[in-house]
Amino acid sequence: MLHGQEVPDYQSVMITNPAVSGSAGDGILRLSYRNLYPGNTFDFHTVSLSYDSFFPELHGGAGLFVSDEYLGGIINNLTGGLSYSYMFQATQKIFISAGLSASLYHRGYDWRNAIFPDQIDPLAGAGIPSAEVIALKGKTVFDLSTGFLFMTGKFFGGFSVGHLTEPDPSQSDLSDGRLRRTLYVHGAGDFSLSSEKKIRLLPFGNLSAARESFSAGAGISAESGYLSLNGILLTDNNKNLDMQAGFTITFTGITMFYSYRFNIISGENLLPFSLQHHTGIALGLNNVDKRKAIKTINFPKL
Repeated sequence: MLHGQEVPDYQSVMITNPAVSGSAGDGILRLSYRNLYPGNTFDFHTVSLSYDSFFPELHGGAGLFVSDEYLGGIINNLTGGLSYSYMFQATQKIFISAGLSASLYHRGYDWRNAIFPDQIDPLAGAGIPSAEVIALKGKTVFDLSTGFLFMTGKFFGGFSVGHLTEPDPSQSDLSDGRLRRTLYVHGAGDFSLSSEKKIRLLPFGNLSAARESFSAGAGISAESGYLSLNGILLTDNNKNLDMQAGFTITFTGITMFYSYRFNIISGENLLPFSLQHHTGIALGLNNVDKRKAIKTINFPKL
């Protein structure tokens, strides 16, 4: 995690809010990779894959997702699940989607790369065989999330509650390792600067809050033709201020994106440092115009 709770972007918001499933209409396959705290030796990486689409037979959208967090070569958090959203028209201008997702969360351990205090020789460095015996095994837990999405005119927004079951993937009795119930809130607008819609501005904001953590961000995405540029400022309850900037290139149903996040002010009085590189691709798999049947969303390309 970056500075506590991670604020989701619109490439992966379906994982945190199942009501978003299928809200873009056409089926989209998204793949992304994050390199966390680059330039250090922490070896933190995250990869994710998701697919969602609108299905008239289901009166809504459905999707699947897989995410893998690789933390320092020792801890591996693997999540996979399914999501469903039911879409309906509340009034002439207001559309609502209600969603639910079910997932399995597996935490595995690999202690081969771990270095314990008794392995360190003051002269030769690490290398002495350790007397420590750690028998923590992997553990799989069940998790649920629910959410809502509201769409009207040029605006849309939603909220969700993740980790409804507050599962505990930890094997240790020394600390509370439960995944705490988390509230996510997000919203955006879609404005054209000309009648030809050659330039579009999409302001957006999001928020994540759990029992002892809070983070929020706000920014804007500018789109013109095949190119989109975006920027966002983020903060959290530890008094950190971060900035993220990125771009996307879209051509014939294929979108490639890259963003870089940088710490501006650190609550721990550290020097500014890099937080993450994030890159990936989104593929439109079924080019079917469903806009006449449902209200669809143009997500900010983050």
